[in-house]
Amino acid sequence: MEQIKRSKVKALLNMNAGEDVLAKGWVRTKRGNKEVAFIALNDGSTTKNIQIVVDKAAFDENTLAKITTGACIAVNGKLVASIGSGQAVEIQANHIEVYGECDPVRFPLQKKNTSFEYLRTVAHMRPRTNTFGAILRIRSHMANAIHRYFYEKGFVYLNTPIITQSDCEGAGQMFQVTTLDMDNLPRNKKGGIDYSKDFFGKQTSLTVSGQLEGELGATALGEIYTFGPTFRAENSNTPRHLAEFWMIEPEMAFYDIKDNMDLAEDFIKSLVKYALENCREDIEFLASKYDEELISRLEGVCDTEFVRLTYTEGIEILEKAVAAGTQFEYPVSWGVDLQSEHERYLVEKHFGKPVILTDYPKEIKAFYMKQNEDGKTVRAMDILFPKIGEIIGGSEREASFALLDERVNELGMSRTNLEWYLDTRRFGSCPHSGFGLGFERLLLFVTGMQNIRDVIPFPRTPKNAEY
Repeated sequence: MEQIKRSKVKALLNMNAGEDVLAKGWVRTKRGNKEVAFIALNDGSTTKNIQIVVDKAAFDENTLAKITTGACIAVNGKLVASIGSGQAVEIQANHIEVYGECDPVRFPLQKKNTSFEYLRTVAHMRPRTNTFGAILRIRSHMANAIHRYFYEKGFVYLNTPIITQSDCEGAGQMFQVTTLDMDNLPRNKKGGIDYSKDFFGKQTSLTVSGQLEGELGATALGEIYTFGPTFRAENSNTPRHLAEFWMIEPEMAFYDIKDNMDLAEDFIKSLVKYALENCREDIEFLASKYDEELISRLEGVCDTEFVRLTYTEGIEILEKAVAAGTQFEYPVSWGVDLQSEHERYLVEKHFGKPVILTDYPKEIKAFYMKQNEDGKTVRAMDILFPKIGEIIGGSEREASFALLDERVNELGMSRTNLEWYLDTRRFGSCPHSGFGLGFERLLLFVTGMQNIRDVIPFPRTPKNAEY
């Protein structure tokens, strides 16, 4: 049986009839009559199944009884032209080996429309569905596209630490890393926790961003990017937030804010174009099931020039919309941090295309962003997308040691963990910029899914860390 090399289902469906083949996979359905059984087999290479035709008289009844939905089997047979509709070829089975039986009663994936909420409770099984098979294949393709994009532009892939002391965003929403005994914590003379007894000899956490370390790389190597997991201990149970997610963060020496915007727009257009060219079958499947406008929306991003306007101009548009009768859940005024509903109004209702918003008030942005001459705004830029809101956030970084030092003091930030970062401005500072793209936000857009929990294999959210 093993002398024939196994072919994946995706390849089998495109082969010519007449060949002896070996297929391995999981049973999606089994039906038939007294003489013949029809098995739909899938191995995760495509949303489509290959049909296995079984002459019951030629097989042991006990073997056939073990072939139920969810069972794993290997099939030797001849690829023949299919008489039925739905597929060009099928396998006429000569030999079947059951690798793993599956209790049809307890198997959590039954042949019916199952809600996304239920599938999140069986996340270890949901990759076997067509929907999540498609999503995970797209996820893999997009990761490859990201590395390829930066490699072709000469960027250096930099691995920044996951365990760190630095809180890049300054929000304090970090997961602590410790080996201390929670039932017997060591104390210092002031009664506080003595972190000198901890594994690293100091208080450490999981990273919220690789940006600050990425800047170190950019000011030495010119252009770098990071791509890895990041963590936010933010108690947000929304369709757009995860506690563990993946970020792509390029940092570029000698880029100003315009260079930064140009790169970000080109980057995301390239990724969407790559998805349309390399994940077409899976995207078409998701579009047919969940979002009939998906493909036209993706094509629209590739074919349009993004709108660029300032935060102040954006606020004026929103205030006019409110005056004209538009109702928002959150109030709009200069100085507020825009909510998803505001961002989506600008993109979907007002402009009908992606928007790059720039020059935000410095009070609502991070300390490291370059200040404008007006003293009120910083050279920040956010790219806003339909259905998503913010998908990329970035800025030109403050290159002046004096201004950055002043901002750190103004915010009362602890300098203990920042002196190494300030050294990049002390010793050969240069203009530089960067941005961050949330990988799962990108995948929401590319797949048309509504909930960010459905574009990552094992979502980590408040009160949920299964597997």
